Amino acid sequence: MNNINSINWISWSLVLIAAINSGIGNLLLKKSRLEAPDPSLLTLLLSPWFMAAIIVYGINLIVFAKALDSLPVSTAYPVFAAIGFSLVALIGNLLLGERFGLNQMIGLGLIVTGIIVMSR
Repeated sequence: MNNINSINWISWSLVLIAAINSGIGNLLLKKSRLEAPDPSLLTLLLSPWFMAAIIVYGINLIVFAKALDSLPVSTAYPVFAAIGFSLVALIGNLLLGERFGLNQMIGLGLIVTGIIVMSR
């Protein structure tokens, strides 16, 4: 029994790490476009911010896949998504000055509530 609890704790920690990585990857993508001297595809592909995002997403895939070793995807992914939505909205506001007003707070609350209900 103790071993099962240990595995779940590790798996949920991996979900959290993957969600944080996903948020970081999304912010790196945004940064790649903000720093671009022009909107061309080549500029995007050669951007160090874009390359960093690809690396972070690659790590994210590995970490989340490992979490799925012992968690059902129907539970793990909604939690992953809720954390990711929350982080991107909050960090986008703090670091990029993106809007995070009452409508965004209510919407995020509804998303998180829906995910909690769905994953039970």
